[in-house]
Amino acid sequence: MKKILVTGGLGFIGSHTVVELQNKGFEVVIIDDLSNSKIDVLEKITEITGIKPLFHKIDLRVKADVTSFFDTNKVDGVIHFAAFKAVGESIQKPLAYYENNIGSLVYLLQEMKNRSIDHFIFSSSCTVYGQADALPINENAPIKKAESTYGNTKQIGEEIIAESCKAYNMNAIALRYFNPIGAHESIKIGELPIGVPQNLIPFITQTAAGLRKELSVFGADYDTSDGTAVRDYIHVVDLAKAHIAALERLINKKNKVNFEFFNVGTGIGSSVLEVITAFEKAAGKPLNYKIVDRREGDITAAYADTTTANKELNWKTEKSLDEALAAAWKWQQQQ
Repeated sequence: MKKILVTGGLGFIGSHTVVELQNKGFEVVIIDDLSNSKIDVLEKITEITGIKPLFHKIDLRVKADVTSFFDTNKVDGVIHFAAFKAVGESIQKPLAYYENNIGSLVYLLQEMKNRSIDHFIFSSSCTVYGQADALPINENAPIKKAESTYGNTKQIGEEIIAESCKAYNMNAIALRYFNPIGAHESIKIGELPIGVPQNLIPFITQTAAGLRKELSVFGADYDTSDGTAVRDYIHVVDLAKAHIAALERLINKKNKVNFEFFNVGTGIGSSVLEVITAFEKAAGKPLNYKIVDRREGDITAAYADTTTANKELNWKTEKSLDEALAAAWKWQQQQ
């Protein structure tokens, strides 16, 4: 049984990936600093799988604590989620984003190198492409200057990993996510942002639940079918399963080069207004929203060409936008 460290394992994507890892027979140890997650999630994971993962509350920005963890825990691989992740906030707090997102990555890779630990999966983002020249976006699309500090930390992160793999003969895969949404079918885990949501779907569900007065739609003058920004929304369980596929690719030595990267999305672009309409149908109620000015750092449209991930990882999405929105609404109602 392989033992896998999952950093940020109590977060939205991390917790769903822990469940899928345990379902596949992996032993899991979680590191999380609880800055954007809650310890209750550990018990919810245990309720779903019947197995309680090991947990360590560690701030990965503290190098000594990272070293201490690896001194006392033997792991076979690392899936690295722990990072600040809000586009708008990153522009307001760039130094915090660089310290957290880059520093923690460097410390993890150093410990892996020093202990000859292979198999590293990196939580990357489609933001590395900026506003792509062509849609859908495939892995050959150029990496443009990032539109946000968050996007830049993902670009820099991939560069650090690529150079580390080359220098130290490590093996890693970066998964470039599009927009994860939804909740586990048990409705025991889902997206629970601390404070004001930075992502569309939790803001929609909180507005529908009466926790927010109205949803702000940032911009209706984009060059899209209805003027609102277009994104590729992927069910979080489908995304979690992509991490298992990537990890097994490395364990089974199926990777073709030391550092690989794959787009992980549905291949379908949906505008903000289309998502609102689909949510209103799923929830059976109207949503209070208003059009406001564009938000700095946002791009017009991004959706994935998933051909490479489908073929190389033998993975594809199974759940629809409607299913994801229905699950997100059930999750919100339970909070």
